[in-house]
Amino acid sequence: MRTTYMAKPNEVERKWYIVDAEGKTLGRLASEVAALIRGKHKPQFTPHVDTGDFVVVINSEKIHLTGKKMENKKYYRHSLHPGGLKVTVAQNLIAKYPERVIESAVHGMLPKTRMGEKMKLRLKAYAGAAHPHEAQKPEAYELHGQLKRRTVPWNKYNTM
Repeated sequence: MRTTYMAKPNEVERKWYIVDAEGKTLGRLASEVAALIRGKHKPQFTPHVDTGDFVVVINSEKIHLTGKKMENKKYYRHSLHPGGLKVTVAQNLIAKYPERVIESAVHGMLPKTRMGEKMKLRLKAYAGAAHPHEAQKPEAYELHGQLKRRTVPWNKYNTM
């Protein structure tokens, strides 16, 4: 009889990955980063054990949003005082705190449990290309789901 492998917390080996967000679409980047943090890319993934890796996201100020989301997408926060709802548009948030946009998108794709709160600590997002995690020797990770954008508009006479 065969049994399903269940990872144990002391057997988990964590790696460090670095992801460049320059020119990447926010949701596509966030879904792959969330899968890395959760550990779904590993064959020993176990839902009730935290098997994920650390992810460093650089160049978060150069993230791409499709459509009119730069002007229309809103981020809400509350000061916990009556009438303390603060609303910020994505364009202003990227200009002031670009790493918060990526953190918000990735956190929304992680579990809303105690284990999910621990997973959130493994995301490190930075506005520029510099980061303080060189000592961990992060491996470059290329996103799989990213489509190449066409530079020339498509028509039936243009074959690229």
